[in-house]
Amino acid sequence: MSLVTIKNKYQIVIPAKVRRGVPLRVGDLLEASITDGKITLVPKTLLDRELAVSFTDFRHGRTSGSFNTAEALISYLKKEVKKIRASRAKRAPR
Repeated sequence: MSLVTIKNKYQIVIPAKVRRGVPLRVGDLLEASITDGKITLVPKTLLDRELAVSFTDFRHGRTSGSFNTAEALISYLKKEVKKIRASRAKRAPR
């Protein structure tokens, strides 16, 4: 059993001994819940992390609009790729 201390802003450090038992990386998401008076942290998958980013973008109005057909979506995506490639080409080489 490892003990942890609650720091400022209620932050804790997961001891190395505990971290080694679960594949965690800096930036990973953990789902926190209370079960029978115990705090449980469950690692979430990459898909969950990507969904969280998508939902944040959506809440902040960073959307591409709606598309009535798959062709309209594909056309939009192709235009965006062209914009990105054009902006990369304008940069000076390193």
